Amino acid sequence: MVELVKAKLSDIVDMQSLVIDEVKDGIILKRSEDEVATNIRSYVLARDGDELVGYVALHIHSPRLAEIRSLIVSQKHRGESVGKRLVSYALDEAKSLGVLGEVLVLTYLPDFFTKMNFEEISKESIPEQKIWTDCIKCIHFPVCNEISLVYRLDKVADV
Repeated sequence: MVELVKAKLSDIVDMQSLVIDEVKDGIILKRSEDEVATNIRSYVLARDGDELVGYVALHIHSPRLAEIRSLIVSQKHRGESVGKRLVSYALDEAKSLGVLGEVLVLTYLPDFFTKMNFEEISKESIPEQKIWTDCIKCIHFPVCNEISLVYRLDKVADV
């Protein structure tokens, strides 16, 4: 049974191994071991026993904006609602931390998120600090094909 647990520093090697192909393909942004370590409290893991099968990070930009980052589920466990559980966990965490506005996601799989009540927005509405701290590191920058979506925390909708 897959359970969700907060990440520990000892998980970083497995986390980076899980995303290696998506990083090479430019689907997930490369994050150094130090960057993951600095943000380790942002990550929640999906584990099936000792096997890491997925994870997600919730990054807080401001009291009104958080972001879901680095969502990954192993090929073997896709289609088992692991991704949905990880995103739901991140949204619940955003609410419990008191984020008052929206949770942003940039993705190549917008249908996954629209099924969870995310709404597409224009990239022009993304805060500049996101562009200049993360997007500039992407192998696709400045020509980005990712879709921007937000989940509005003030809406009454369950995922």
